[in-house]
Amino acid sequence: MRQVKTKISEGGRVAIPAEYFNQLGLEVGDDVIVRLVDGEIRIFTLAQAIQQAQAWVRSFTPTDRSLVDELIQERRQESQHE
Repeated sequence: MRQVKTKISEGGRVAIPAEYFNQLGLEVGDDVIVRLVDGEIRIFTLAQAIQQAQAWVRSFTPTDRSLVDELIQERRQESQHE
């Protein structure tokens, strides 16, 4: 990955290079997540954060199991008891 030098401006603002900005599909005003990991600042989109969370949850769920189907079944059972 190519590195780009940038400056920190007043208020701790860092300009994201246009190439990176465009590659991430960002637009002015979009929300992003900023995380400090092992002394590095990482910036990623909300969509990327959701994908990471989904992958993490999947790592605990057997492939032959559908959490959505289980939730629907539980809700139906609860509504029958009301």
